[in-house]
Amino acid sequence: MKVVNSIKEVREQVKQWKKEGLTVGFVPTMGYLHEGHESLIKKASSENQRVVVSIFVNPTQFGPNEDLEAYPRDLERDMKLCENAGCTMIFHPDVEEMYVEGFSTFVEVENLTKGLCGKSRPIHFRGVCTVVSKLFNIVAPHRAYFGEKDAQQLAVIKKMVKDLNMDLEVIGCPIVREEDGLAKSSRNTYLSKEERQAATVLNKALLEAKESMNSGERSAEKIIDLISAKISEEPLAKIDYVEVVDSLTMETIDKIEKTVLVAIAVFIGKTRLIDNFTYEI
Repeated sequence: MKVVNSIKEVREQVKQWKKEGLTVGFVPTMGYLHEGHESLIKKASSENQRVVVSIFVNPTQFGPNEDLEAYPRDLERDMKLCENAGCTMIFHPDVEEMYVEGFSTFVEVENLTKGLCGKSRPIHFRGVCTVVSKLFNIVAPHRAYFGEKDAQQLAVIKKMVKDLNMDLEVIGCPIVREEDGLAKSSRNTYLSKEERQAATVLNKALLEAKESMNSGERSAEKIIDLISAKISEEPLAKIDYVEVVDSLTMETIDKIEKTVLVAIAVFIGKTRLIDNFTYEI
């Protein structure tokens, strides 16, 4: 495995691989990798002959009062995880390499980004789409892998790839959880011991909702109320949103009659966590 910092080096290496007839898988990350990322890299490694992982904390997807500077970083640790999971090359650019002076071009996907995380983080998906489209252009992979924990992001990326005729396949991979059900996230490191315990309420609420739906509940409003009531039992939790939406359009629905995404965002102390599940009728 090698680590490269320049766009030129990535393009030259990938061009050589493709000349040799090798397939290229790609996992874009912001680093501080955990078992969720590891599962993506292993999946990419199992389906491709070469795997590129990008490690880049993208400034354009952070709002003015968000955690850009505090976002955890540990390249040495990330390198070990990548190598053990089957990564061939890490692309670790600095901000100046990705965003030249005077950069003023952005990619936006409308409609899908209006609700859920897009409502409380208005510039987030513009930054995500811009950096991911740049990375797709640089790496030119056959396949790219994203976690289903960021379900809205996955839907947005798939839509962007389809709308812009990008020549690659986008693959979603299941959420990886801790033993107590908390979804793996780099931001979990922000939680104190007390907050970490409190955060288990997210998955508990979702499991109760799924059980209710399995028992026949089809009212989106009742599912939202059930989840909200469960989360509100935890004093350290503050709800950002609880939504039941169409899994393709991300639009809110009243009655659960087709495949839906049940998604939540909750502040535990100052840390914003997200979780979800997809329910198929």
